[in-house]
Amino acid sequence: MTSPRRRVALGLAMAVAGLVLVAGPAQAGAPLDQLRLQVDRVLKVLDDPELKKEGKAKDRRVVVRKIANEIFDFGETAKRSLGRHWAARTPAEREEFVQLFSDLLERSYISKVELYGGEKIQYVSDSIEEGDQAKVQTMLLTKQGGEIPIEYRMHKKGERWLVYD
Repeated sequence: MTSPRRRVALGLAMAVAGLVLVAGPAQAGAPLDQLRLQVDRVLKVLDDPELKKEGKAKDRRVVVRKIANEIFDFGETAKRSLGRHWAARTPAEREEFVQLFSDLLERSYISKVELYGGEKIQYVSDSIEEGDQAKVQTMLLTKQGGEIPIEYRMHKKGERWLVYD
């Protein structure tokens, strides 16, 4: 059984993995560099004094959700989650599943974003595999001195690296 502190840290790690990676369109470049720019944008939103005010949680979530839609490849994530069952789905079923799945992920992660309290992110390394696939290794450094490794899997679409896992 995990301690409440560990559950909060893991919840925060999930939020970071799912949403703190989000940002607007980035130019082609190393996946780690794009990720760093994206994380900085989200952290700026989370640290915005105006959005931290009482009653601004909904506005903050809307901004984070919008940014998430710009970088997170919900379609690819949904497809991979179904695995071999994806091929048997009709286009209408696929579209509905992607929408429902992305709503679930957004609701799950956005609620965790509220737990952000100034934790630091250390960028460890990135590697490009097969030309359009990449892994970015980071470490979430908790205020309690803990380290939570997070690996982001991304793929390149056009000039952008999108998170799918």
